[in-house]
Amino acid sequence: MEFSMPFTTESAQSIFSDTRIATVVPKTIAQFNQLKAEDQLALIWFAFTEMGKTITIAAPGAANMLFAQNVLDQIKQMPAAEQTQVMCDLANHADTPICRTYGSLTMNIKLGFWNQLGEWMEQGIVAPIPKGYQLSSKARSVLKAIEAADPGQQITILRNIVVGMGFDSEDLDRPQKVVDPVVVPTELANRTQVKIEGLTHSTVLSYIDNMNANDFEAASNLFVANGALQPPFQKPIIGRESILRYMREECMGLKLIPAQGVVESPEEGYTPIKVTGKVQTPWFGSSVGMNIVWRFLLDPEGKIFFVAIDLLASPRELLTLVRR
Repeated sequence: MEFSMPFTTESAQSIFSDTRIATVVPKTIAQFNQLKAEDQLALIWFAFTEMGKTITIAAPGAANMLFAQNVLDQIKQMPAAEQTQVMCDLANHADTPICRTYGSLTMNIKLGFWNQLGEWMEQGIVAPIPKGYQLSSKARSVLKAIEAADPGQQITILRNIVVGMGFDSEDLDRPQKVVDPVVVPTELANRTQVKIEGLTHSTVLSYIDNMNANDFEAASNLFVANGALQPPFQKPIIGRESILRYMREECMGLKLIPAQGVVESPEEGYTPIKVTGKVQTPWFGSSVGMNIVWRFLLDPEGKIFFVAIDLLASPRELLTLVRR
């Protein structure tokens, strides 16, 4: 006898559909991607200089940047015109050796790459944006949108912008994805256990605790074999192995700070749980956090069938979580 499952990955995405997410982020990124390369570079220059006055960007660890150091040194030795061309190539997704290498880097290393270029541009080592450069009207509109966003949304826009640059096609031979140096998970005795107002479900608490301890193997094992994780503004990542790979590449050093949760009545044994809180990144430290909602769907055995991580539209959304 065959049994039909009450949920699919697609239908699970609709749980807590009234959640108000920060649509300004994908909208601004889409507008950024339509700009010419020179305008994109000018906006990145703004991000790593002007934004840096209010949002502290942490210095990258030396071990992390070893993977990008060879390319950075190449750029450092180039004439100014070639330096500018390399940066334009990155913005234009050109198929060059440097763009391919960049495309193989993880998000944290890409942030470090642009942070280093930004420092060198300020020091005059790398060609800066030409003095007196005037942004186009479209670029000024994007700049205003970035300035109007809250800090958590700003850093998400910045992260997604730099991640999307370079050349990274799965249809062609490319370097294997470079990952950050492996960090040994925090020892069990030294882990702090979170408490979430309104929620005592062990699976959700374990997920948060394991993520904060960089114990991604334990976190991924909380999912059913074909479970799915949907990062902000991305398609779901399906399957434990794929989820584990994503966590190792993109989640190292994150600090999850859940505040409150609500549990809905089970539907055919599947339990929807919504948790709101903040996430701090190693790149921006404790000075700024992203306002986040986690939308869990647990199967009858208490395993994670689906979880979506959404960036909230505004800080006040953190306060609107009520039992329905």
